[in-house]
Amino acid sequence: MTNQLTKIELFKEAMNFSAGHFTIFSESERENLHGHNFSVSVIFEAEVMENGMTFDYGIYKKIILEICEFLDEVVLLPLNSPYLRIEELDEYVYAFFNSDKEKIPFLKRDVKLLPMRNITVEELSHWFLQELLVHVEENQENLIHTIEVKIFSGPGQSGNSFWSKK
Repeated sequence: MTNQLTKIELFKEAMNFSAGHFTIFSESERENLHGHNFSVSVIFEAEVMENGMTFDYGIYKKIILEICEFLDEVVLLPLNSPYLRIEELDEYVYAFFNSDKEKIPFLKRDVKLLPMRNITVEELSHWFLQELLVHVEENQENLIHTIEVKIFSGPGQSGNSFWSKK
């Protein structure tokens, strides 16, 4: 008998986060600071076991919610942007943009510095997937074949990232 594959999608109302950001377009052009109510969907493709189940996806619901909580109610800044310089001083984080013509101050408690080039749905979906993969590698018995993470910045607008064990 061949292994039966199925897809499990986790897309719960609580799988969301509200965050501020600005997209950087070039060395001298960026959006104004604004926010989104981001939502998260994760689709797992996995083998169905003898008992008719794939894996305990309650574990992954909890992990997804923890990652969302980490990103909630903060301003997200990219650490790896070639156009943005980040400096931390006392209780402040400063974002320097446009050859340091713009110095944008934030309280440290209000900011999450993320290892990405830009705060976009494309980059957020990739980062989220990498965070999730740490737990997949710890639970190899799950027989998960692929994972797709979608980050929505609003209805009908998302960025997707994929992983496959192949």
